Amino acid sequence: MHTARVTSIVIPAHNEGRVIGRLLDALLADADADSDPRTDPPVGTRIGTPAGADASADGPDIVVVCNGCTDDTARVAAARGSRVRVVEIPTPSKHTALRVGDEHARGFPRLYVDADVVVGAADVRALTGALAGSPGLLAAAPGRDIPLSGCAWPVRAYYRVWQRLPAVREGLFGRGVIAVTEPGHARIAALPPLMADDLAASLAFGPGERCVVEAARVVVHPPRTWSDLVRRRIRAATSSAEFERFQVSQRAGAAAPSARTGTSDLRALLREQPRLLPGVLVFVVAALAARRGSRKAIRNQDFSTWLRDESSRQS
Repeated sequence: MHTARVTSIVIPAHNEGRVIGRLLDALLADADADSDPRTDPPVGTRIGTPAGADASADGPDIVVVCNGCTDDTARVAAARGSRVRVVEIPTPSKHTALRVGDEHARGFPRLYVDADVVVGAADVRALTGALAGSPGLLAAAPGRDIPLSGCAWPVRAYYRVWQRLPAVREGLFGRGVIAVTEPGHARIAALPPLMADDLAASLAFGPGERCVVEAARVVVHPPRTWSDLVRRRIRAATSSAEFERFQVSQRAGAAAPSARTGTSDLRALLREQPRLLPGVLVFVVAALAARRGSRKAIRNQDFSTWLRDESSRQS
């Protein structure tokens, strides 16, 4: 039974030992001043501990699901003390991790947060406040900050265009954070396991049911190199193809919502900001490279191979 008025945060993590600490530190930064870290248990709750086991009633309920980890993710997370409960499962699957996180989470609103982004406690409160203040709202996500210093110039050019696209500005995907109410959770829990889980979650809600809360912010670390950007885009192209197949099977020919970028979007962007022409050219080259790179996976229906970008996880 879920406790009322408790915000739960589920963090699926696969070999994220290098970065999960910065996320947890941000979430815990303004924890209850009465909490003394010297008295916190040195490790987090492990799998097998009852869901009602001791954890502070102050602040959000944070559950880190280490799925198939071979690094020190669990140790890094557990070192943050009793405010973080650590669950370990052997299967390296984000979808399974999210479902296991649901089994251990205590309340709503509920946030699903990728381990490689950074969002703070104040941003969590802004998201949950937005959901509480609008009864018809089922899902929300924060505004997105993408630090581009240290990235190769084509990466910087790409993201200057990508961030301005209407679907990217308005959708909940590509942020690594989504907050849902209990009815909103029921909506996304009904979705099948898809590689494009954030895109599917975003499009599961109509425009009046979801919103981007610009007062809340998340830092999304981009790839630093062109090759890593292309790897990300190949993954996105592959996962989009899987999602579109799912939509076709569900809608029997009816029009389905889409977040694809068309040439009309790029033309409109250039009419408004002609100076973005070099970035648009880079964007098109990346899209073509992703299309070529995803063909084999789509043809073989390989929707499980995760092309991971390691450059964004460098300190």
